[in-house]
Amino acid sequence: MENILSYFGTYTPAADGAIAGFQFEYLTSLGFAAIVIFLGRFIIDHSTPLRKFAIPAPVVSGLLFSILVAAIKGSGIIALSFNVGTIKDLCQNVFFMCVGYGFSAKLLKNAGGKLCVKIALAACLLITMQDVLGVVVAKFIGMHPLLGLQCSSSAMSGGVGTAAAFGPIFEGWGAPDATTIGVAAGTMGNIMGSLIGGPVAAFLIAKHGLKSDPNDKPEAAATGKVPELNNTKMIMMFALTLLLAALGMPIYCLLDNIPMIEMPKFIGCLFAGAIARNVMEAAGIKFYVPEVDAIEHMFLELYLALVLMTTDFTKLAPVAGQMSIILIAQGIFMALFGIFVSFNLFGRDYGAA
Repeated sequence: MENILSYFGTYTPAADGAIAGFQFEYLTSLGFAAIVIFLGRFIIDHSTPLRKFAIPAPVVSGLLFSILVAAIKGSGIIALSFNVGTIKDLCQNVFFMCVGYGFSAKLLKNAGGKLCVKIALAACLLITMQDVLGVVVAKFIGMHPLLGLQCSSSAMSGGVGTAAAFGPIFEGWGAPDATTIGVAAGTMGNIMGSLIGGPVAAFLIAKHGLKSDPNDKPEAAATGKVPELNNTKMIMMFALTLLLAALGMPIYCLLDNIPMIEMPKFIGCLFAGAIARNVMEAAGIKFYVPEVDAIEHMFLELYLALVLMTTDFTKLAPVAGQMSIILIAQGIFMALFGIFVSFNLFGRDYGAA
């Protein structure tokens, strides 16, 4: 039996009061991630509230999966884990490289430079104020300030991916379970953003009697054409994403060695994507955006599934009350920021709302 189990992972017998453990090898672990993705899609397809609030499918099923694993561990049966560290790192960095690749100076010009500058300034102001609020509240309630940061901009503005990337850095600085807390806060941030955004927008639209622009439609809706993926183009762009992710490493090295600044690896990949996109546009080098978008979404889905299914939420029990206080404060602050800052800064029209 032990020989058969070795094909699927590594079994660790119970010892010194600890329960037995089993770590699935990476292919079997990816199989579980696929189940999480399929299950998430199924749940979203059959749940109107989840679709209404735009909750990502892997977040829903990943939470359910991690709760099941935690229940099995908590019952003393066995501690299950998954060998996905390298794959998770790959997914994170390829995804953020694709995000950076989406930044085009040409598109920025077409969108309106002044508005984009205002959005950037508002984002920087929001992130800074979120972090100040998080640290102040954390100190007031006796929580580690770095854990307060994990419940602030890294989760509220960055999301699960960003919080997961900063977690190991904060843990290295002495904040226990920062990754788990950041992932949980990022998950709640996604839900809170969905809950806050709609009511705030509806309030502003009703209060000011705003009307939408009938010509303001996504490109696919305006032209009636849906981009078709091509196998050859997909292979070329997948190879390019891997190359650019690798080229992100020297950028990460430079940024991470700036005194008094700590950078997660994905920042280098993000910059590599943005630089490559604009160099290719300026040089007239052919590239294919729909294929990069498809790769971005695939790696994001897999990354979220891997992060959520491998998060041990039993570690949240000691700080759940403190986290709730900070997250409620962040939710109130974001709603007020949207009403009094963003709306006024972005033009006080339907689009601003």
